[in-house]
Amino acid sequence: MGRLQYRRSMVTMQEVTRRDHRSADATWFGSTIRRLREERGLTQAQLAEAADLSSTYLGIIERGENVPTLTVILQIAAGLDLHPIDLFRDYR
Repeated sequence: MGRLQYRRSMVTMQEVTRRDHRSADATWFGSTIRRLREERGLTQAQLAEAADLSSTYLGIIERGENVPTLTVILQIAAGLDLHPIDLFRDYR
């Protein structure tokens, strides 16, 4: 599969809110992103650069502290060179 093309926009930390309570879905999604990143041998910094995100924000997502928008999900999928549906294949 070739590199997916999505409109990207850099997410800055000023736009990010952390949740007081981590939802099970956010925690699941974050651990899925971490697993897929590690399977590809990427650091957070490498995936963040490929996805046009800050590495700090990617860490927040991986820890389940923020629920990403659809745009960010598409950016992460592109950074992992995956179709977005692949991010959700193992969902309960």
